[in-house]
Amino acid sequence: MAAPPENPGPAGLGARRPPRRFLRRNSAPRSSRTGRTPMPHPLGTQPSKIIAVHLNYRCRAKERGRVPGQPSYFLKPPSSLAGTGDPLVRPAGCELMSFEGEIALVVGRRAHRVTPQEGWSHIAWVTGANDAGAYDLRHADRGSNLRSKGADGFTPLGPRLLDAARLDPAALRLRTWVNGEVAQDADTSTLLFPFGDLVADLSRLVTLEPGDVILTGTPAGASVVAPGDVVEVEVTGPDQDISTGRLSNTVTEAGHELAAWGAMPRVDAALRADAWGAARPAEPALDPETAEALRGLATATLSSQLRKRGLQHMTIDGVRPTDPAAKLVGTAHTLRYLPLREDLFERYGGGMNAQKRAVEELRPGQVLVMDARRDPTAGTIGDILALRARQRGAAGIVTDGALRDSAAVAALGLPTYYAAEHPAVLGRRHVPWDTGTPVACGGALVQPGDILVGDADGVVVVPPDLAAQLIADSTEQERQERFIAEQVAAGEPVEGLYPLGPAWRAAYERRHADRP
Repeated sequence: MAAPPENPGPAGLGARRPPRRFLRRNSAPRSSRTGRTPMPHPLGTQPSKIIAVHLNYRCRAKERGRVPGQPSYFLKPPSSLAGTGDPLVRPAGCELMSFEGEIALVVGRRAHRVTPQEGWSHIAWVTGANDAGAYDLRHADRGSNLRSKGADGFTPLGPRLLDAARLDPAALRLRTWVNGEVAQDADTSTLLFPFGDLVADLSRLVTLEPGDVILTGTPAGASVVAPGDVVEVEVTGPDQDISTGRLSNTVTEAGHELAAWGAMPRVDAALRADAWGAARPAEPALDPETAEALRGLATATLSSQLRKRGLQHMTIDGVRPTDPAAKLVGTAHTLRYLPLREDLFERYGGGMNAQKRAVEELRPGQVLVMDARRDPTAGTIGDILALRARQRGAAGIVTDGALRDSAAVAALGLPTYYAAEHPAVLGRRHVPWDTGTPVACGGALVQPGDILVGDADGVVVVPPDLAAQLIADSTEQERQERFIAEQVAAGEPVEGLYPLGPAWRAAYERRHADRP
């Protein structure tokens, strides 16, 4: 193949010559104080904007648990562009550096109010991209992604530009590797919104200029990487004879502290789950033996044993079960409601709010624990979201607020504990605020990962590190109580028998030896 030109140059973006171009290697802009000359721009010209699509692959939408009806977008600054070989620098104090392999479109002709049929003809080049980000900073900009996705070097492109005129936009393959292992593999026949539609949709209100970049969404498998990890992205044609080559970038740690006069990194359990996606590290789960042992114990016994250890406030008070015969055992996933403020409800209560996110974040064996401040005058969950929780494999639901659609929820067979029935939606009293944080439910402090055990008497919170000891001592207590009950049934008085005193200890031990 003929050697590529040294620099495509601004004119090259619209001229469609030659069919393939290499992107120049680029580093983050040098400070003028260093006196060093900046490296050439990876596209040869500075685009006026970089536009990124949120969700556009069916597999990613399934992974996220929602399918958008229309595409949605965010902007990344041109200063975030980088090239192959440049480092992906994780800001100091951040742990959730993410990668997202994507197909990048480079606009060749000005697009303003074009149709979907015309959209593709305005694209000059196709290349690989990594829509990198730091989830730790996502809280800072309320959805704009400016700091979390827009840092210098967070948009590597390359290494080769493919002539869009020679490509079928519905027959491209995107693959991403992390340390040589395939992490993402999808083709553009599975897009929710074809490329021509994206160009047309954007051009209704935003004029696309030559050199502008559109990042077209990432497939399933995007996740977290750490310093030392190598991320590679490649776009190929259907026969793999046409290829961008592998865009390769190594994650490094920033060599300086993040100045403290702005928003600082912040993470919680829900954010970690969101960042890691399907590839997240396995969370400590309640092993089947522990779950089965707890299932066989009464909450009254567990409460007694917790009290012996000085833990007096481990019951979730004021709740009752939809089915007293059902047993609840699982680990807590938390949701917090705050008191209603009408001016904030639209921002926090609409769309994919914390309530819906909490349900979509549920993992098999988890219990959705809701802190509604013991306010029973509005529903905190209804039949649709309870059904979704069951479909997600939830072990149950606990709320110290009210239950809507209570008959329908009870019919689901999902162990559910609640304070009252109420027909009103949560917006009457509550703003869904956040998930994956410690909450107060029915007067008990519940942390994500705590064990919840429920029966007809109520719900008890079991600290995971005490589970094994509690099981052993509770099993022994219930063994003694069965023996005591037999004696009481036979007419014995309770003095010296309940609790088991020295006069009855030998008889109990003989019985226990006979019946292990």
